[in-house]
Amino acid sequence: MTRTLAILTLILIVSGCQSLPDTPQGTERNTVFLSAQHCLSEYLQELEKNHYGPCLKVLSVAGTPPAVTDNGFIELPVATPLTLSTSCVFRHADGSPIPQTMETVAFQITDQTFSKPGKRWYLHAHKQARDVVGCEPTLSRSTYPTYKTN
Repeated sequence: MTRTLAILTLILIVSGCQSLPDTPQGTERNTVFLSAQHCLSEYLQELEKNHYGPCLKVLSVAGTPPAVTDNGFIELPVATPLTLSTSCVFRHADGSPIPQTMETVAFQITDQTFSKPGKRWYLHAHKQARDVVGCEPTLSRSTYPTYKTN
């Protein structure tokens, strides 16, 4: 009985080790992943509804349309200066875009911006979802706005 238990334990340990994740995706290519597009939103508890903030989309990377992965990310090299062309658009209360608010802005990535490969990053249209004007791209590791609006 104990021999069978020992063999089963060994099998579980070996199979568990085999299912450990490899190095983070992008590490072997020295790249990071940036969201190709992202929309901000903020839940308003006092109104019990979601406020739809601005959306940002990456139009080009160093003048070339980005190659977007199936999960919506763009692979970028670590420690490499690049210029991203982005477009921002604000949204109506139902979440639909307001075309008249579309603005195109360049976002500079320096050789210091991304220092560790394999990380996922999000480029937001602004630091918060409410009470903002214009397109001010903000880099974040979170899908949530940098600041909540009071």
